Amino acid sequence: MKAVTWHGKRDVRVDTVPDPQITEPTDAIVRITSSGLCGSDLHLYEVLGPFLEEGDILGHEPMGVVEEVGSEVTAVRPGDRVVIPFNVSCGTCHMCRTGLHSQCETTQVRRYNSGASLFGYTKLYGQVPGGQAEYLRVPFANTLPVKVPSGPPDSRFVFLSDVLPTAWQAVEYAAVPPEGSVCVLGLGPIGDMATRIAKFRGAGLVIGVDLVPERLERARALGITALDLREHGDDLAEVIRDMTDGRGPDSVIDAVGMEAHGAPAARLAQNATGLLPSALAEKLMRRAGVDRLAALYTAIDVVRRGGTISISGVYGGMTDPLPMLTLFDKQIQLRMGQANVHRWVDDILPLLTDGDPLGAEGFATHEVPLTDAPWAYRTFQNKSDGMVKLLFKP
Repeated sequence: MKAVTWHGKRDVRVDTVPDPQITEPTDAIVRITSSGLCGSDLHLYEVLGPFLEEGDILGHEPMGVVEEVGSEVTAVRPGDRVVIPFNVSCGTCHMCRTGLHSQCETTQVRRYNSGASLFGYTKLYGQVPGGQAEYLRVPFANTLPVKVPSGPPDSRFVFLSDVLPTAWQAVEYAAVPPEGSVCVLGLGPIGDMATRIAKFRGAGLVIGVDLVPERLERARALGITALDLREHGDDLAEVIRDMTDGRGPDSVIDAVGMEAHGAPAARLAQNATGLLPSALAEKLMRRAGVDRLAALYTAIDVVRRGGTISISGVYGGMTDPLPMLTLFDKQIQLRMGQANVHRWVDDILPLLTDGDPLGAEGFATHEVPLTDAPWAYRTFQNKSDGMVKLLFKP
């Protein structure tokens, strides 16, 4: 089969690799019909090379059609249309039963003290072959795949693999009061969807912040108050406070996280890390501060006293010191973590089957074949060609 594979920093290729096989009686083989390119894939493209091996198959936002099932699989059968959550979660352990599928005790990567395994996402998260491919082996086929109806196009459902539950959890964790205010930092796919969900769930004022013109235009077209960071970089916090009775918003969502391109100082650290032998680079990435924390510092500054910060952007490494005095003094509540996809499926799926109030069907700006993967990664990294969200069509 064809698959998108990692070969080094900024070097992804489309290779011919062996087809996946059923290895456990609870496995399924899914023929992939759509697979997203995620912002966190850019961390593999740019930063997290020490935790990858040449030939690793990328991608964690797939959906498709069941082709084959193991002898103990009863929940799905060949021909079923399914979305595959990016968490590799068993669905039956204590963590899964409590709704923390991203902490699945069956697939935790204890070597690195990490949570549940993820499709297509480094040794840190299990080195499980990903979904930017023609076929995917899916474990726990009785509990992991999400069946969706035939009819509407893939673009209606594929974002249930990551974007929708990640953004939904970000809004849930933000605890926006009814008719309250929320500021979303970063209007990439997660931030964009988070603004839509916050508005849908009754926020009175939704503010989005970014510096990419296409992202700002998309937000404004949906009635979001979008602020251009290039215009308000030095006075952003004051502008937002002025819009919220001088207090700041009730909630802030950090949808930026670790900048794959990095700030100048962070970029130097990231590049230096990439030159080290893998064993040393792994230790540095896990212990040293190589992240850009500007978005998080902004969130802490902007949020009102007693407000909530929700972090959905991915941070990696042991980052720079947090301003604990400010966090404590402002009595800020802080919530974060990988999305627990299955926890939110029952909330989101009706919004995809009974209409499309969040605009999922038109959410992707680009759809391309797998063979365009090198161009797609490069373009998404450079935020060019108007690309906000891309789907591969194997």
